[in-house]
Amino acid sequence: MEHENYTVVREFVLLGLSQTHTVQSVLLFFFLLFYMIILPSNILIILTIQGDSQLGSPMYFFLANLAFLDICYCSVTPPKMLADFFSNPKTISYKACMAQLLFLHFLGAAEAFLLLAMAYDRYVAICKPLHYTVLVNRTVCCVLVGASWGSGFIHGIILFALTIKLPFCGPNILDSFFCDVRQLAKLACANTYTVELLMFLNNGVVIVLCFALLLVSYTFLLLKLWTQSKAKNRITSSCVSHIIVVFIMCGPAIYIYVLPFQAVPMEKVVALFHTVIFPLTNSMIYTLCNKEIKSSVWKLVSKHILWCRL
Repeated sequence: MEHENYTVVREFVLLGLSQTHTVQSVLLFFFLLFYMIILPSNILIILTIQGDSQLGSPMYFFLANLAFLDICYCSVTPPKMLADFFSNPKTISYKACMAQLLFLHFLGAAEAFLLLAMAYDRYVAICKPLHYTVLVNRTVCCVLVGASWGSGFIHGIILFALTIKLPFCGPNILDSFFCDVRQLAKLACANTYTVELLMFLNNGVVIVLCFALLLVSYTFLLLKLWTQSKAKNRITSSCVSHIIVVFIMCGPAIYIYVLPFQAVPMEKVVALFHTVIFPLTNSMIYTLCNKEIKSSVWKLVSKHILWCRL
C-alpha cells in the first residue's frame, strides 16, 4: 500500500524558461534561428569529413562522432522545450520524463568519455608521433568510440535506475524546462538521502574526474609543445580548441551537478546553455580552429552551389 501511495504522480508540470508570453515569443524566435543555422552546420561537418579522403585521420573521425553525439544530445530536450512555448500548462508524462533523463545523461556522459578519447589521440600525436599510425589506427578508434557510447549508457542507466526508485506523491511542479535528477530529487516525498548521495557520486564525481583528467592532459601537452623549439601550429591550435570545448562542456555541468540538491543561482540559465546552446557549438569551435576542415567544407558547399546553378 505504501508503494502505491508513492505512484500518484503520473505527470510533471514544467514551469519553463519564462511565464511571460512576450519573452517566450522572443526566445522561440532566437532558438529557431539558432537551430536553423547551427544544426545544419553540424550535419555539414559530418558530411564533409565522410566525403573527403584527406580528412581520414583519427582526429577527424572523432570530430565527426562528436558532431553526431552533439546532434543527438540536442534532440533530447530542445524539441520538448520549443513545443512547450505553445503549451499552457507545460506538462510531461512520468515515462517521458524518465526517458528524457536517461538519454540526457547517457549522451552527455558519452560525449565526456569521447573527449577523453580525443585527448588520448592528441597525446599520441604529440608525444609518440612515430607510433601514431599503430597506436591510433581505425580499429582502436572504433573501440574508443564504442567504449565512449557504452560507458555513457552505463552512466545513464545507473542514474535512471536510481531516479525511478524515488517516490513521488506530489507536488509535481518542476521549476525547469526539462527533467533532471536535481529537480526530481527535490520532489521526492520520502527520505532519500542514500539515493541522492549515490546520484551525486555517479554524476558529480564522474564530471569532476573527467574534467580534471582532460585539463591535466591538455595542460601537459601544451607545456610540452611550448618547450619545443618550433611547436607545430596545427597541433597547438587543435589542443587549444579541445581545451575550449572541455571548459564549455564541463564547466556548466560542474556548476549544476557538483552541488546537485541545493539551490544554485542562475541554474536555469546555465542549464539552458549546457543542454541547448553549447553542445551544437562544439564542432563549430573545432572547425574554426582547423584550416583543413574549413577548406573542405567550403569546397563541398561551393560544389553543391555550382551543381544547383547547372
